[in-house]
Amino acid sequence: MPLSAVKPSAKLLAIAWPIFVEQALRMLIGTVDTFLVSHISDGAVAGLSVAHQIVVFFLIAFNFVGVGTSVVITHYLGGRDRQGAEQIARNAIAINTWLGLICSVSVFLFAAPMLRLMQLPPELMDYALPFLGLMGGTLFMESMNMSIAAVLRAHKHTRDAMYVAIGQNIINVIGASILLFGLFGAPKMGVVGVALASVFSRACACVASWILLDYRTHLRLRALDFIRISWTKVGRVLRIGLPAAGENMCYWTAFMVVTTFTARLGGDNLAVQSYALNIQRLVMLFSISIGLGTEILIGHLIGAGEFEEAYRELLRSLRTGFIIATGVILAVAAAAPWLMGLFTENSSIIATGTMLLWMSVLLEPGRVFNVVVINSLRATGDVGFPIKMAVLSMWCVWVPLAWLLGLQLHIGIAGMWIAMIIDEWLRGVLMYRRWKRRDWLPHAQRSRAHIVPGPDPEPAAV
Repeated sequence: MPLSAVKPSAKLLAIAWPIFVEQALRMLIGTVDTFLVSHISDGAVAGLSVAHQIVVFFLIAFNFVGVGTSVVITHYLGGRDRQGAEQIARNAIAINTWLGLICSVSVFLFAAPMLRLMQLPPELMDYALPFLGLMGGTLFMESMNMSIAAVLRAHKHTRDAMYVAIGQNIINVIGASILLFGLFGAPKMGVVGVALASVFSRACACVASWILLDYRTHLRLRALDFIRISWTKVGRVLRIGLPAAGENMCYWTAFMVVTTFTARLGGDNLAVQSYALNIQRLVMLFSISIGLGTEILIGHLIGAGEFEEAYRELLRSLRTGFIIATGVILAVAAAAPWLMGLFTENSSIIATGTMLLWMSVLLEPGRVFNVVVINSLRATGDVGFPIKMAVLSMWCVWVPLAWLLGLQLHIGIAGMWIAMIIDEWLRGVLMYRRWKRRDWLPHAQRSRAHIVPGPDPEPAAV
């Protein structure tokens, strides 16, 4: 049944649930690594957590091409211009590949200075440095994966990226377990073994992504496609992607600064932050998947010129996301002692992590407004407002308030969580107000004006 024939809520869920599974499985790689390394020591987890933040920083940088690609392709597909969508896809994959290669070399060569910049305690360097060298040195494969996944999602083939993530997780869990614990006669390699398994699973996912791209879209890139890049097409992607990346990068750099505050409180606080965030991210995934699903639907509607339906789509999605996220975080908070106990036996860490997860009951509903509304604004072409609000709120509210409450008033990590809650709700209210006032409409009209309609396409399978 084509998507146009089903109810709006069912249409959203049909697109969003594979995104949720895919994102959950991608995030699970880091969670599984944390869980396995927790069998070494809490210090190993703390070191791995800081190294992982640097890796995520670069993944966010790659994502700006993916975000712009997905939005622009949905506009072209909504306007029935398949040739334009294909040209965007070719250029986006080529650009992200080059960006990935540059970042891979940079992280591999400068891993140690990056970790010192994050104020990682010297005694944790032996855990973090080999992990970052291996994971950071192979970032180029992840940059290709992300751009290809964006192309597939824009065509509504959201299950494909999910299947890739399933295979990647299976390979990672098996490989990491074997190399960490020395199963089947393999050497016990500790953190290095976990990193090697993650790298191998990433390589397998990269191969699978290229195969699915050819199968689903019949798009094959030649060597010349990585050299002959149309900067006009790239410019359309960057006009959407750069501000989106700026907003994500702003968040992550602010979080990294706040993490340096946490590092001053000691290794146990770094460990509890890592455990709590790994659990909390499960709830974030519901908001992220609803947001990405809504972005795809609204992008197609904008390309088709159906602006009023796009307006209503966001309100429906926001209600759905709010209900789901609130229900899930309440369940997670209730099970917090047991969930924290899966990672550590340290009673102090378990108690602090439980407190943070109960505080997240206030945090996550506010995050829904940010994630879902910002993705929808981006789908209309309205990308300037979110980045402006991100800079003002994160750097004028979150970071200074975290410093004040956490370090100066000695509230500790709970004070930093309070600052994060205030930031999420402040930005969320401002985003919702902008959507309700329809300040995005001129941007949507300009985005629609770029599309050259073609013949009606066959409905995409989901």
